[in-house]
Amino acid sequence: MNTDQTPTIPQLFRATAAARGDQPAICFVDREVCFGEIDRASDGIAAALAGRGIGKGDRVALYCINSEQFAITYLGIIKAGAVVVPVNLLLNPREIIYILRDAGVRGLFYHQALAPTVAAFRGELDGLCFSALIGGQTPVEGELLYDEMTRAGGEPPTPEIDSGEDLAAILYTSGTTGHPKGAMLTHRNLVSNTRSVMRAMAFEPGRERLLVVLPMFHSFAATVGTLTPLLHGLSLAPLPKFDPALVCDAIEATGATIFLGVPSMYSVLLRLSDAQVAQWRSIRYCISGGAAMPVEVMRRFEQRFGLAIYEGDGPTECSPVTCVNPIGGERKPASVGLPVPEVEMAILDDDGAALAVDEIGEICVRGPNVMKGYWNLPEATAESFFGDWVRTGDLGYKDGDGYVYIVDRKKDMVIVNGMNVYPRMVEEVLYQYPGVAEAAVVGEPSELHGEIVVAYVVAAEGAALTPAGVRAYCRENLGQHQVPRKVLVREALPKNAAGKILKRELRKAGELERGIDSRERE
Repeated sequence: MNTDQTPTIPQLFRATAAARGDQPAICFVDREVCFGEIDRASDGIAAALAGRGIGKGDRVALYCINSEQFAITYLGIIKAGAVVVPVNLLLNPREIIYILRDAGVRGLFYHQALAPTVAAFRGELDGLCFSALIGGQTPVEGELLYDEMTRAGGEPPTPEIDSGEDLAAILYTSGTTGHPKGAMLTHRNLVSNTRSVMRAMAFEPGRERLLVVLPMFHSFAATVGTLTPLLHGLSLAPLPKFDPALVCDAIEATGATIFLGVPSMYSVLLRLSDAQVAQWRSIRYCISGGAAMPVEVMRRFEQRFGLAIYEGDGPTECSPVTCVNPIGGERKPASVGLPVPEVEMAILDDDGAALAVDEIGEICVRGPNVMKGYWNLPEATAESFFGDWVRTGDLGYKDGDGYVYIVDRKKDMVIVNGMNVYPRMVEEVLYQYPGVAEAAVVGEPSELHGEIVVAYVVAAEGAALTPAGVRAYCRENLGQHQVPRKVLVREALPKNAAGKILKRELRKAGELERGIDSRERE
């Protein structure tokens, strides 16, 4: 029995599909898929899963590119009462095996484009009841076909789900240290967050079309770009990869009204031609999340495109949206905005005590969107909470108007001669230097100073950067302890599937280089 007042994901989707059955839910350049079709196809998946013995609480992995099949399978798994475990497309077989084993998945859906990777780890998995091929017609022996499952018919199961207790999804974090952790998200977590998104983003049912090029397995695209449209009567236009020309063509062909991106995408889009920029005429505004948006990148984009970027934020553990600059209201550069409806945010010290306005501490969140905990990790779960406040690991502060500012990740702060250096503040200055397209700042151990600041920069197309020039500019605009001791020019910076710069990879590269230098000196 559902003792929570929040509807389950299947309940809310079915109500939306009943009211908007013939309206487009998923749009492509050359066709549209209506809500009724998605409802019927996902019922087929749910019925087929029930026929294979998959039921309430069982975990089923989804390894799929952005597509209508991703959305249908996601819903079908949850309609069966099972828990969907989306898999990051950029992981190597060893990392995928860890997640599938850790979650104890009983089934796997995978897209034909990813078949070579599945072949590399298939023999390593025990306990799978089934695997199903999406988008292909030649499965391996004993494998199911997604197309046949959606058309098989049969009544979908109707498991008793408690919104507040029963899981809908386990989303694995990026694993900044050690193995990734599975954030357990209930039906209430995800449904409440889609409600918050609808209100905070001022989305209008029946009007909005969201261009979703961010990977749908990622929490940002999963909630804002996929679940919110499906549960509340919007449309989404999925693209399987970020190609600026394809993005422009898709916007023009589908009449997309909202663009979801991460800062690195906006940097690349600045290279578009005037004709391509004109293809964005249907877009009402843009949303940025997943990483800190450099103020200079935002300024350049808005000036070039004539579109506002509303920056927001939220970790996977919060389903994930916690805050956003108010749509149509006051936007504050460098701020991730105000808490969304139903969500509270506080700045707490290391003991969990609240800090005053403008004081820097850890950003903590509470509300119906906050995860149940980490899968099979009770100690890590306990460490991540102050009471009912989840600790995000971000350092930040609130101004007098309640706007939240993220200074940096707690683990990324650099301490130089006992003084705190927040990499984001240095990065904002680097982005203002002519010719810098991307920048990332990390700390490097130093016997003399404790740590030193190291900057990695990528030159804009046609620009020439020199470490000396960059450091001279920093000396003019930063405090002495904030100036990078090293400036390293790179052709590209490592990123995850959502386009977020991976500072841990830069630190690893620095450790390797220092190790080589040390051996060469011996």
